Amino acid sequence: MTTLITNARLIEGDAIQPDSYVIIEDGIITSTGTGTPSEINADEIIDAAGNYLSAGFIDMHTHGGGGADLMDGTVEAFLTVARTHARYGTTSFLTTTLTCPDDELFEAFRIFKEASKLNTDGARMLGFHLEGPYFAYNQRGAQDPANLKNPTPEHYNAIFAATDDIKRWSVAPELPGAIEFGRELKRRGIIASIGHTEAITDQVIEAHEAGYSLMTHFYSAMSGVTRRNAFRYGGAVEAGYLLDDMDVEIIADGIHLPKELLKLIYKIKGPDHIALITDSMRAAGMPEGEYMLGSMKEGYLVVVEDGVAKLMDRSAFAGSVATADRLIRTMINIAGVNLPDAIKMITATPARILGINNKYGHIKPGYVADMVIFDDSINVQRTVIEGKTVYDACQHALND
Repeated sequence: MTTLITNARLIEGDAIQPDSYVIIEDGIITSTGTGTPSEINADEIIDAAGNYLSAGFIDMHTHGGGGADLMDGTVEAFLTVARTHARYGTTSFLTTTLTCPDDELFEAFRIFKEASKLNTDGARMLGFHLEGPYFAYNQRGAQDPANLKNPTPEHYNAIFAATDDIKRWSVAPELPGAIEFGRELKRRGIIASIGHTEAITDQVIEAHEAGYSLMTHFYSAMSGVTRRNAFRYGGAVEAGYLLDDMDVEIIADGIHLPKELLKLIYKIKGPDHIALITDSMRAAGMPEGEYMLGSMKEGYLVVVEDGVAKLMDRSAFAGSVATADRLIRTMINIAGVNLPDAIKMITATPARILGINNKYGHIKPGYVADMVIFDDSINVQRTVIEGKTVYDACQHALND
């Protein structure tokens, strides 16, 4: 099947090219250019109507959306999350787990296999991001303390034996056994990420040398400058800035990080080392109110208000309710980032971090045809995955 997208403001790299077209053959981009392409017999023609066209958004860290959580223990929950985020431009994502009992984790592994086969109209599920259980107690955030533990070969080898779908694992690197675990993750080609940590800078540098290359929701549940026996020590945050090649992900919902920190992270790390993530729970794309964080069986009640999820006592955030389009708006409107850089942080940069930038994250010949059409306000008009439209705002409005 041949699809032609015309009349688009194409965003690729640092440039925006008006009056652009893209030709897709059987889900793969074969040609791009400007003006009217030479004679082509297209099975489908999509008029972008002068809107922006970018590569599909890649979310490396999301737990749920549309009223469903990836820990709910059902195929339909996985499919609901995938469909929900596709409406907001996400074409690929890592299915992210919470700290939980092992049997619940293994059940998620099983369901992932089944859901992946049935996922024909939602964002692509790239694999798992395990968030925990190897976290610092005092930086646990909304993670269940009953399931926290230190990494041991007996425990993580049992998890490795249960699935081959793990792409990333978030760990507090100061825990006993965490450095050895980081080396094992690197050996297996799994991204070792630093999160929910009380580490000082030297410990993060040691972890980086062992293979840790990413920082989970930078600043959130993460140590900064601390004082011990009168002496000051840099924390994990300072290490993230000092290590030039350390990648960071940020929850750019405009709430988890204030304007000043968004600007500082962008200024120091730059768009090539920042990935925008939703870290969304089940209330993403849903009205405010009370929701379960985590599974309906093992989770607990939180409240969504002021555009964010909070613990019931309002003592901490309990995950975001952001969607990908909101992340881009935040970076542009609050952090003052230009549009190409904002797009890079949710397309090319996460694709590079995940090691899939030879197929995804760009609009170039030979790449998979994952694309998003959106307007000046970053309202998604159409989401295309492998050349197939999975969300059309006009058709959705008609159905409503």
